Amino acid sequence: MSGPAAAPLEQGTAVCLAVDIGGTKLAVGLVDSRGAIVSRDQVATPKTTEGAQLFKTVSDLIELALAGAGALGVAVTTCGVGSGGPMLRGGVAVSPLNIAAWRDFPLRSELEGLPSLAAIPVFVDNDATVAALAEAHDNDLRLVARNLVMFTLGTGFGGGLVLGGRIYRGATGAAAEVGHMLVAVDVSNGVPAPSGFPQPGSIESLAAGRALDRMAYAIGFEGGGPDAVQAARDGDPEAGAIVERWARLVGIAIANAINIFDPDEVVLGGGAASAAELLLGPAREAALVYVLPGVGSTTRIRLARHGVRAGVLGAALLAAHELSQTVA
Repeated sequence: MSGPAAAPLEQGTAVCLAVDIGGTKLAVGLVDSRGAIVSRDQVATPKTTEGAQLFKTVSDLIELALAGAGALGVAVTTCGVGSGGPMLRGGVAVSPLNIAAWRDFPLRSELEGLPSLAAIPVFVDNDATVAALAEAHDNDLRLVARNLVMFTLGTGFGGGLVLGGRIYRGATGAAAEVGHMLVAVDVSNGVPAPSGFPQPGSIESLAAGRALDRMAYAIGFEGGGPDAVQAARDGDPEAGAIVERWARLVGIAIANAINIFDPDEVVLGGGAASAAELLLGPAREAALVYVLPGVGSTTRIRLARHGVRAGVLGAALLAAHELSQTVA
């Protein structure tokens, strides 16, 4: 568990309880209106298929953060949550491939049922979606990209959309599951029968962090993708080749995003994006080959600016945006 990062505030300052629930980590922080993270604690996501067990870990972290708020003398006025998996309107997680415990789990209502959150408005959305909202804002939380596509390259291949300065959720609230775009389906003998998610030929099956892990294991890197990335940085040609191959597959996803949305920015985040220029250079090069001439001529392709802070910051921004719409 990581300890709190001090950010002095006046007594009674309003803060948001921001929760980031991913396939590998859980983080809970207190964020003020300036985007300063007053405190942040993190643990590994429990490897469980039981929703109640995972929720217990989440609620324990929440109670720890609320106790910290009391000690600091700040007032928790909202709660924003970003969680892995498709998130329907109403805060119900459905079919999350990387958090099995969340299958059909009523996350928002369970959070609202905690006595400590009874008087606090709770807002829940997909973790990649709230990361996209964070990346559309600069370090001072000013909106700087009205139209943005976010790819989160971690355990899976997540995505978030900000269109016209607002989160885009689609009809059910589950947009944007970009990792399930089919880009390499073998149709030589007709459309193949579906075989479960992620489907063969989908972006997630080809270019998620797990895909890089598989490539790395195949050539002897016991630590998977992170070991291969480090070896590529150190000049290992075999490692460099598989990292570049993976990055170019990410570039195919970027090309699709630009052709469909013509956004201001396409942003790459998540743990696997720590490959930095080893990812960004080949991905950008591959993407631009497949973008329709004239489309995306002003699109900026970049790495995430907020890093591991994006989930917590985005959750806080989610709460602020949703509360303002509720009031309006």
